[in-house]
Amino acid sequence: MKLPTLHSDTEPIPARQAPREVFVTTRWTVVLAAGRGGDSGGARAALEELCQSYWYPLYAYVRRRGCSSHDAEDLVQGFFARLIRLNSLSGTCREKGKFRAFLLAGVKNYLADEWDKGSAAKRDVRKTVFLDALAAEARYAMEPADHLTPERLFERQWALSLLERVVRRLRGEYESVGKGELFGGLQFALTGEKSTVPYGELSVRLSLSEGALRVAVHRLRQRYRQLLREEISHTLAAGEDVEEELADLRRVLS
Repeated sequence: MKLPTLHSDTEPIPARQAPREVFVTTRWTVVLAAGRGGDSGGARAALEELCQSYWYPLYAYVRRRGCSSHDAEDLVQGFFARLIRLNSLSGTCREKGKFRAFLLAGVKNYLADEWDKGSAAKRDVRKTVFLDALAAEARYAMEPADHLTPERLFERQWALSLLERVVRRLRGEYESVGKGELFGGLQFALTGEKSTVPYGELSVRLSLSEGALRVAVHRLRQRYRQLLREEISHTLAAGEDVEEELADLRRVLS
């Protein structure tokens, strides 16, 4: 699947539809609140969802550090098993801002601890989140082999994982109201590219007038931008700048 780029659009989202304040209570904010001694009722679920969504960047990072595919799977599972225990949240209040920064720092510390132990038999490898190891390894085989450091690869895969999640959510919304074919026909618009099929032909294929087709493209892009900002916000602490993180992700993918 060709993933969308983090392009800007000349048509801004109306402020009432996507204000930054809408996403103050984010998943990462819930986790941080539990780490500061707040209500941890929803913290485990919030943390598990974040880990499930963004485990592949860690897998790629560990593989790029020289670990085998089997060891990388075990190490990522062991890290998550340690992280998701609620009694481990007490340390998260020391971390600020981005969940991805916390995650990378945490796995670096975990790897150092595991390598100090020197024994795979001592690892905590309970299956904390579902990892598709075969798909992960196939994906890793397509990574650039020589010019990305483990940290740069982590950042790049973080950005791509986030975009994939946004596209899945958007596709799901369209399919839930019986518009899966419309989404498939218009998905090209998320990359900022022109359709390979003339609009006149595409409108006939989708049973829309050309005017209605252009409106549908506009609405698809608008909803995509809204979901993108929402997904970004859920990996930030309350008060962190979504636009700043969006700009950083553009840099990573450039």
